Amino acid sequence: MNKVYPDATAALADVADGAVILAGGFGLSGNPENCIRELARRKVSGLTIVSNNCGTTEKGLGVLLAQGQVKKMISSYVGENKIFEKLFLSGQLEVELCPQGTLAERLRAGGAGIPAFFTPTGYGTKIADGKETRIIDGRGCVLESAIRGDFAIVKAWKADRWGNLVFRKTSRNFNPLCAVAGKITVAEVEELVEVGELPPDGIHTPSIYVQRVFLGTSYEKPIEQRTVRPRT
Repeated sequence: MNKVYPDATAALADVADGAVILAGGFGLSGNPENCIRELARRKVSGLTIVSNNCGTTEKGLGVLLAQGQVKKMISSYVGENKIFEKLFLSGQLEVELCPQGTLAERLRAGGAGIPAFFTPTGYGTKIADGKETRIIDGRGCVLESAIRGDFAIVKAWKADRWGNLVFRKTSRNFNPLCAVAGKITVAEVEELVEVGELPPDGIHTPSIYVQRVFLGTSYEKPIEQRTVRPRT
């Protein structure tokens, strides 16, 4: 049951061109920085990435985009990245926009083994084009499919060697959702502890969903938009 790998290089050694990758994080918060750096180093190409957004022009998943490694993005938000805009408008990047709550539920459904679900979000808009619709309790609904990935890359605060994960504050955004929906989930963590040290009631993602864990290093934790109040 020891799922600990020495580093990102070992944990991501079998990620191949064309892989579907689920990436945790919200903006630049909770990004799996070590995993992103390793994918950038290896220059794995033709990737389909599912993430709330694609980082910024120079940070986060935006690094992979800038190197031409991403074929398709499934996201709910595409701001803050000028390269994303340029590639999309020029037809070099395929983009599937998805409402944020729907994206979260598609990932959760993928982890729960639910193939599809109906939601009122997006009914009567372009989001519904080509999808099955139905009136349920008087409301128009759209059938949305679950999302699964070849790999999920997530950032957690703590983990034990079995792969039980604890997330901290804002990083508990899309990370737990991506973690359950990957065929192979790779978790980079700030602290590795012995089995039994994590309170059972405090575990956010159980080890059954996690295949690989490694201790991350050299975290930058950049701030996407720094806003402060003027001194009085």
